[in-house]
Amino acid sequence: MIISKHQISSTKADMKIATYNLNGVNARLPVLLRWLEMTIPDVVCLQEMKAPDEKFPEQAIANAGYHAIWHGQKSWNGVAILARNEKPEEVRRELPGEPEDDQSRYLEAKVNGILIGCLYLPNGNPAPGPKFDYKLRWFTRFIAHAADLLSSDTPVVLAGDYNVIPTELDAYKPERWVEDALFRPEIRSAFQSLLAQGWTDAIRNVYPNEIIYTFFDYFRNAFGRNAGLRIDHFLLSPHLDSRLVAAGVDRTARGWEKTSDHAPVWIELADE
Repeated sequence: MIISKHQISSTKADMKIATYNLNGVNARLPVLLRWLEMTIPDVVCLQEMKAPDEKFPEQAIANAGYHAIWHGQKSWNGVAILARNEKPEEVRRELPGEPEDDQSRYLEAKVNGILIGCLYLPNGNPAPGPKFDYKLRWFTRFIAHAADLLSSDTPVVLAGDYNVIPTELDAYKPERWVEDALFRPEIRSAFQSLLAQGWTDAIRNVYPNEIIYTFFDYFRNAFGRNAGLRIDHFLLSPHLDSRLVAAGVDRTARGWEKTSDHAPVWIELADE
């Protein structure tokens, strides 16, 4: 059964995986705990935690029933993977290819036989400029690592805030984003190169032609007007295509008080 993206799902599949850019794990902790209690995902990828490792709310998340690993950083970065019933088995916490890169944007772990890659791809604005150059380098490293993951013959989910608007369908008034680092031709081309390796865009697989947004700015009543972007994505390795049974966006959580400017995105996978 395909569940509407407009509602919070309460249906339990064999494995429900979610991704959520929190815009501050401690500032949004009540929102996160409320959402976890309502939706009960099995695995959650978190981004933009804005907290160093020692400030991660491990006990509160454990009290909610989740084991966690995290790669924190003060300021704008930080990623984490939460799992019910078992502790994620950490595989790596950085992308290969640039040893001096100290930004906490990638975390990889095995959960229930699936390799989960949690990512927070750089924003890249203003473009052109040094931040955009870093985004392109990071994306190039990510594409190379993704190819290695595909060759490993392991079921893989790459989930997170990609800061990529893949097509015009994924933006409200796309003409306004032409020069933005989220929508520039180089970035869209890189995303298509990633898909061409053999990855499946889970949301587009389930909803090929629908307007679906995952991010809504805090300004100009963007959420109320449904003036958003689709920048939070799930990419699935070929092992998981046939197991994808549902996907969606928890828009309700975006409407709560003191919430993130992103909405949680989720998929459901059937057992093998």
